[in-house]
Amino acid sequence: MRIRVVDAFTDRPFGGNPAGVLLLEDGFPRDSWLQQVASEVNLSETAFAHPLPPGGAADWALRWFTPAAEVDMCGHATLATAHVLATSGLASGLIRFTARCGILTAEAAPDGSITMDFPTSSLTAVEPVAEVGRALGAGMKSVHDTSDHIGDLVVELADERTVRELTPDLNALRGYGRRGIIVTAAAEDPSRGYDFVSRGFFPALGIDEDPVTGSAHTALAPFWAARLGRTELVGLQGGARTGLVAVRLAGDRTLLTGTAVTVIDGELRTAP
Repeated sequence: MRIRVVDAFTDRPFGGNPAGVLLLEDGFPRDSWLQQVASEVNLSETAFAHPLPPGGAADWALRWFTPAAEVDMCGHATLATAHVLATSGLASGLIRFTARCGILTAEAAPDGSITMDFPTSSLTAVEPVAEVGRALGAGMKSVHDTSDHIGDLVVELADERTVRELTPDLNALRGYGRRGIIVTAAAEDPSRGYDFVSRGFFPALGIDEDPVTGSAHTALAPFWAARLGRTELVGLQGGARTGLVAVRLAGDRTLLTGTAVTVIDGELRTAP
């Protein structure tokens, strides 16, 4: 089977967030095999997709696995999958996926960018958790919980520099009972091409830091739209690797736009 590694939310190799993409002919193999492949690929997510019969609500079935577990929603691996389908001629126009979080769509533009339609996350203000603050090693301006399909804490920090220089205690975060921690702050200088910054830590899922987390932007979009007074924004995420996510808040849906680059195209030599 053909397997690819695609850098998502970037226009150049070795940037953004890499995802594995494996297209299957018919149905998903057993979960244990999917998990073994994702562990072998050892990226933050590997996407598995197979075509569905015509005439239904979706064109492809899609699942995502980290090296340690299956997740309900993943933005960058969806972008990577849509990129593979569009560039290989297997799909054109609007691509409809069915996944654990519902129906998602992705559509490629003539310039190569891909816009995905995801459900907007709810945001619930919560009291700062002392152990999270200690693990982050930074003061928290606000803390919000997100909807079930995401399951992250969004933690607002003082400024962009604090986000960029953060060195959290990952062992301490590993025991925290949510999917991950997203730290964020307003951009220091919006003229640089982005409105807010963020970083994402998911040690409980086997991912110390995820360079660019598309799904988290379904929470970051309403968070920053309320503060900045605009529904169209650009976020910069990452530490050593970074990527840009353009977001447009449309009520209960969030549109995420980015580009992707295939960097490895090979053969998986172990069948299910």
